[in-house]
Amino acid sequence: MVLLKLKPDATQEQIEALTTALLSIADEVPGIVEITAGVNSSPEGQDKGYDYGLLVRFTDAAARDAYLIHPYHQSVVGEYAVPILEDLIIVDFEH
Repeated sequence: MVLLKLKPDATQEQIEALTTALLSIADEVPGIVEITAGVNSSPEGQDKGYDYGLLVRFTDAAARDAYLIHPYHQSVVGEYAVPILEDLIIVDFEH
């Protein structure tokens, strides 16, 4: 689970491109069961400025570890996330 705080000047086009790129990772990186991403839509007002979420389910921890260093994942992060990213929180857990 990744929560992103996007820069205030991030455009709608950049956010849409980020979403498209993140979702495409499942087609390029093995071991992903499900990936979903999008802008926060919670009415609760508890986001503390983290306005975008990414949830990735993997087949196992080894698949997660391989994803982290996979060149396609790294290119998506560098090209689409880093330019509009102010901060992030990452939480991994097993269920």
